[in-house]
Amino acid sequence: EVQLQASGGGLVQAGGSLRLSCAVSGITFDDYAMSWIRQVPGKEREVVSCTSKSDGSTYYADSVKGRFTISRDNAKNTLYLQMNSLKSEDTAVYYCAKDQRDRDYGLGYPPVYEYDYWGQGTLVTVSS
Repeated sequence: EVQLQASGGGLVQAGGSLRLSCAVSGITFDDYAMSWIRQVPGKEREVVSCTSKSDGSTYYADSVKGRFTISRDNAKNTLYLQMNSLKSEDTAVYYCAKDQRDRDYGLGYPPVYEYDYWGQGTLVTVSS
C-alpha cells in the first residue's frame, strides 16, 4: 500500500519559517519525481514545487521562488519543503504528491491529474 504522510504545518507569523516533511512508503521512492501542491478553499490547486527523482531538476512557482526550497532524502524516503519569509498568501493546505514517473522540469511541470498518490495534507497558516 502506497502511503504519503505529510507533517510540519502550523501557525506562523509573516516572515517566519516552516519545514514540511512527507514520509513515503510502499513504493521505490527514488524512482519517481515528487511535488508539493497547495490549495486554498474555493481556489484551484497550485503546484508549488517539484523535484526529480535525484533532486537534479526542480521547479518552483513564481510565487514562492527564492523563498521555498524543495529537497528529498532518498535514503529516508522523505520529501521536504523548507519555507522561509512566509507571507499571508502562503496560507493553504499543503499536499505532497507522487508523480507517475521522473521529470525534467526544464520542460515544465505536470498537471495535477498526473499525480497518482497524494498525502493527507498539512495546514499552513501565516498570520499577518
